[in-house]
Amino acid sequence: MGRVSNLNHAVLYVSDAARSAEFYGRAFGFEVVAREFGGSAIFMRAKDGQNHHDLGLFAVGADAPRPPSGSTGLYHLAWEVQTIEDLAEIASTLSEARALGGASDHGVSKSLYGIDPDGIEFEVMWRVPREAWGEYADKAAIAPLDLDAEVRRWGAQSVAV
Repeated sequence: MGRVSNLNHAVLYVSDAARSAEFYGRAFGFEVVAREFGGSAIFMRAKDGQNHHDLGLFAVGADAPRPPSGSTGLYHLAWEVQTIEDLAEIASTLSEARALGGASDHGVSKSLYGIDPDGIEFEVMWRVPREAWGEYADKAAIAPLDLDAEVRRWGAQSVAV
């Protein structure tokens, strides 16, 4: 049986593809790869991404209904960053955009939670080095995140393990 190795890309229905592309470009540094169908479909890639696109945005119009809270469907996508400093920079960017909804320490990862212009929730996370997971390897922990402390612990100038 074949096995999936990772998430290649996500495609979102949004009310305004250009507005959403501007948000994801500013918040995550995604770059536009292609605009199709008169701009109603926009494909974006992470700056150092190896995929054709990491995010597709398909406009459905400003009057499209949103799914009711608590309905079945996708809860959120999690985007991964390479360093804890990257996470701190995105925290600042999301705060400035008033799109940061929360932050959690999951033991194995440090996560930010945000909401895009259409109310679509997302996570941005940094993965703790595997050898430092310890007791969290078999737990689903949720604790408050002290991002400044984590940058001091895991940042480029620190040796944390």
